[in-house]
Amino acid sequence: MVIIIPCYNEYSRLNKNDFTIFLTKNHDVKIIFSDDASVDGTINILEDIQANFKSQVYVLKLQTNLGKGEAIRKGVIYAFEQNISFNKIAYLDADLSVSLEECFLLASHLNHEKLVVFGSRISKIDNTIIRNYFRHYSGRFLAKIISMILKISIYDSQCGCKIFDTKLAREIFQEPFISRWLFDVELFFRIKKLYSLKDLKEMSLEIPLSSWIDKSHSKVKLTYFFKMWQDLYLINKKYEKY
Repeated sequence: MVIIIPCYNEYSRLNKNDFTIFLTKNHDVKIIFSDDASVDGTINILEDIQANFKSQVYVLKLQTNLGKGEAIRKGVIYAFEQNISFNKIAYLDADLSVSLEECFLLASHLNHEKLVVFGSRISKIDNTIIRNYFRHYSGRFLAKIISMILKISIYDSQCGCKIFDTKLAREIFQEPFISRWLFDVELFFRIKKLYSLKDLKEMSLEIPLSSWIDKSHSKVKLTYFFKMWQDLYLINKKYEKY
């Protein structure tokens, strides 16, 4: 399994100890840090982690800031270019709002029928979901709109923990994304285009997270709430015939 971690100025949020503990216990997991031209010393932490796990950790240094979606996409392409052996590939936020352990557990649900598995921040009696109120309610509204456009019920399309079958990932991460932040949405549109709405429903599995804690300092500015509708329009326009 490969986990892509997009990073942009994460010096104060990266917990080196969490990565150390996880990698020590899971020798078959590879982590690719895709550094999106950070300027705060993030790269030093990434290289420290890499130095201790040379066979498990890769650091991709992007020279220009491209946004989270492209940092992830470049990381996926890098995984294939490095000829790393893996049968599933995930991406996860650098602050580990979803833990590495939970991502690894979700990945166990991937099989020949379920080719994309993703976490969902559904608050239940038996889990811990702590979110910024504005981001929660704006996210719920966005998810409703996306579900209507895709004609599929998705509770949390924006959760930063998704796992893909290797073959599917190779197909859907080839082209650059339209939006810097709504790339998660575009991935669903791409699967629908390549296969069908029926296949998208059958090959996807949304699983409630046991824990998701908002670590704050989000790179997405609140003003983007207004621009994202333009991005969503452009994405829908490109794929609306599928």
